[in-house]
Amino acid sequence: MPADDASSSQTSATGNPLQNPSFLTAPQTIFPGLRAQGVLALGDRGVLITRSADIAAVLTHPEVFSSGMATQTGTQRPLIPLQIDPPRHREYRRILDPLFSPQRVKEMEGPVTDLARSLVDAIAAENEVDFVQRFSVPFPSQVFLALLGLPIDELPRFLELKDGFIRPESITGNPRRHQDSVALLQRTAASIYEYFEAVIAERQVRSKEDIISLFLETEVDGARLSHEDILDICFLLLVAGLDTVSASLDCMMLHLALHPDRRRALVEDPSLIPNAVEELLRWESPVTMVARSATEDTEIAGCPVRKGQVVAALLGAANTDDEAIPDPDVVRFDRPVNRHIAFGRGIHRCLGSHLARLELRIALREWHARIPDYRVPPGFQPAFTSAIRSLAALPLQLGPSALTTQACLAPRAVAGS
Repeated sequence: MPADDASSSQTSATGNPLQNPSFLTAPQTIFPGLRAQGVLALGDRGVLITRSADIAAVLTHPEVFSSGMATQTGTQRPLIPLQIDPPRHREYRRILDPLFSPQRVKEMEGPVTDLARSLVDAIAAENEVDFVQRFSVPFPSQVFLALLGLPIDELPRFLELKDGFIRPESITGNPRRHQDSVALLQRTAASIYEYFEAVIAERQVRSKEDIISLFLETEVDGARLSHEDILDICFLLLVAGLDTVSASLDCMMLHLALHPDRRRALVEDPSLIPNAVEELLRWESPVTMVARSATEDTEIAGCPVRKGQVVAALLGAANTDDEAIPDPDVVRFDRPVNRHIAFGRGIHRCLGSHLARLELRIALREWHARIPDYRVPPGFQPAFTSAIRSLAALPLQLGPSALTTQACLAPRAVAGS
């Protein structure tokens, strides 16, 4: 289908809108044009899908659209359970799901709340802070390190490993497929394996009250995790646990800083926070895309897809599709039903979604209880990373002010009004 001038400007020279910086800043303004084009070809590699029905069909049919084939990233083995398809996937989730259940996560609420309060207390008296450096990185990172029983003073090392694996191009300055970026990714992956080999060996000798020790001890119907299983799970937890909640906080706090009315609503009525978390996850969709690979020749909405081709699904486009979400362009903290797929859909839905929700609710609650007024400096322009929309910096000016910042980012100010 030929694209009109507006929609064609939404794609880069390679036809991939994810490589367009304006897409990362205000994707909600671009999604309608992409959905109107249907299934988009990404050269010989595969297709991009943006409609809710198409994405649901792909994510709920792992026998045709494999998670294991599309997401190989230079690791020695597939990451568990993300890159494992049925029937093995079900076996792993039977063991892992109880360890990340709502009941188990609820037990973490006290320590996570204490951590959030201590970080906010250290910030509250200041006039201006970088939210990324002072909160969105240290808060979920310390939760993750405590969960795995890893030393807090090694956080800089873990962050370096995470960035070297998830976005090596941001370190090398070269495209992701460039030999320098590939080499960095492979070195980083080897370092992550080496680190967790040592940790697992230590836990086998001396157990602790942490998730790695639970991995070693847990048994379901006689099935236990192997050494390599635990290694691959820990690898995934490192790269996921140190990035996705941080990115979600970046997106949410920037949104609230640019929309004082919504921020005031949370301050005046904290009971809105759980719904606000869900609505901002829907609207911002910090994880922009998930990928699958066709296991056979097939089609999506009449578009042929060959065996081995990649299918890239834009979660944010599905989360703003009026075929699935009523009034999708309106941000509502009182939305009665919110069937967003920010955590994915189908059998590969995010294993840590309950913990992520807990962290996000506590973060917004504790921050707004102590720091009700904040804004971004005039003229601030965010620079989001691709794939997972995190910020390198988010300066916030704290304290009461009559200054409105709605005009700082015109596309975002209009979207979701």
